[in-house]
This record gives sequence, C-alpha cells and structure tokens, in this order.
Amino acid sequence: MKICRVWMENIPGSPYSQSTPHEEPKKDRESAEDYDVRTWRNKCTTDANGQVCAPAQALKQCIDTAAQKLGMKVPGRRGATYKPFFASGVICNADMPLANGRALTPAAAEQVTIYAHANGRRGSGSRVRRRFPSFPVWHGVAEFTIVDDIITREVFEHTVKTSGMIVGIGRFRVENAGTNGRFRVTKFEWEDMSV
Repeated sequence: MKICRVWMENIPGSPYSQSTPHEEPKKDRESAEDYDVRTWRNKCTTDANGQVCAPAQALKQCIDTAAQKLGMKVPGRRGATYKPFFASGVICNADMPLANGRALTPAAAEQVTIYAHANGRRGSGSRVRRRFPSFPVWHGVAEFTIVDDIITREVFEHTVKTSGMIVGIGRFRVENAGTNGRFRVTKFEWEDMSV
C-alpha cells in the first residue's frame, strides 16, 4: 500500500468552475432569476474553514475515467486493463483545498453566466440564464491511497497526468466537451505504508 500526494495546478486558460447543489432557502416572492443572482457563490464546495475545495469523489472519478480511456494492459493478465484496479484500488483521501497564492474562498470567485437547460437536461427545450463560480487560477495538493500493488508508481503517475488533460474536474470539464478543469501535475510525493 502506498500514499501519493499530487501537486496540481490549472492549465492557463482552463479555469475551475463548480456547480454544487445547495439548499439556500428562497425568499418570499423571489424569482428564480433573483435567487440565482443572490446564491451563485453557494455552488462552491467548501471545507469547515470556508476554503473552496475540489471534492475527493470528483478527483477519484477523474482518475478512474482516465484509466478507462487509456485502456493500458496489465502485464501478465491476459489482456486485462488497469480500469478495475483503479476503481477498487485507489482512494482519494480528502477534498483538495484550492489556493492561488492564498486560500480560495467563494468571495474570490468570478461569475460565469451561461444559458442552460431549464431542467438541467440536454434537449429539453427552454433555456434560462444560470450563474456559476469560476476560479481562473488555482492549485492544490491531493492525497491518494493506492491499495492495489498492481498499480505501479509509473502507471499511477501516467494516469493522473493524463486525467488532467483528457478528463479534468468541475463544471464544463473537457470530459464533457468543455474547456474547464484541465490541470497539470507539478510534483508527486510517495510514501510506502506497511499494512
């Protein structure tokens, strides 16, 4: 079993935008438009200190998707790929706090306004204006536990680096034909753990 800390930073021109559901109550007689204008920053995921974070599950899914797309074969496993080993053998230990020289908070977000499907489903017809938080510059350190020794350091590092280019994180990420959420890895730090 191994721990890997991964230093990530956005690729220039690829901001990180969030769309976390929230339960901010609506005010009396407040229109959907006014509600969105008032609460768009609530779409940020934050930790107990109010720092914006990339959710651990989003980072896990980003890497799992890259492992699937790469389709790398496991030596000596008769054509088996690494996909199921990443799915069951890699854990993202916690949400990744984001910074850009200092901790990012919802107050630091830039507003992005798009025309989205009213019910959130493509092809549904009517569109409405929606606002989302966006961070043009960000970096963070994510920590992963690799419990399956079939996943070597080289395979893990290649998959994580690729995930930042072809999958990404957040709203309108490259996996979904967007341009947001791409990142590059600046450092890996490994620690072997005894079970």
